[in-house]
Amino acid sequence: QVQLVESGGGLVQAGGSLRLSCAASGIISSINAMGWYRQVPGKRRELVAGITSGGTTNYADSVKGRFTISRDNAKNTVYLQMNSLKPEDTAVYYCNADITRFSGVRNNYWGQGTQVTVSS
Repeated sequence: QVQLVESGGGLVQAGGSLRLSCAASGIISSINAMGWYRQVPGKRRELVAGITSGGTTNYADSVKGRFTISRDNAKNTVYLQMNSLKPEDTAVYYCNADITRFSGVRNNYWGQGTQVTVSS
């Protein structure tokens, strides 16, 4: 059983910062791409930032220059540092990971989501 457990969400004022963490646990052989998505009610889930196993990153235009994604492969953990937060960043943030198990099975996994609320 593979699980992604997120932490770090909360309420912050506009201009503030938050750091999200997502740790993968289970019988894991390797973790390929990892990423953060967000979703607000009535809208589709959107990619915020992604990072490959080699460390190549990509960002949504709306967060470039403000958010930084990173990963610690030894801890099977991905982070999202969010600075200069805006009210429009308010959403439920989901961690995503492409994981290969020792059995050789490769699947895509989602975390349970963590709420980020930015007040104006």
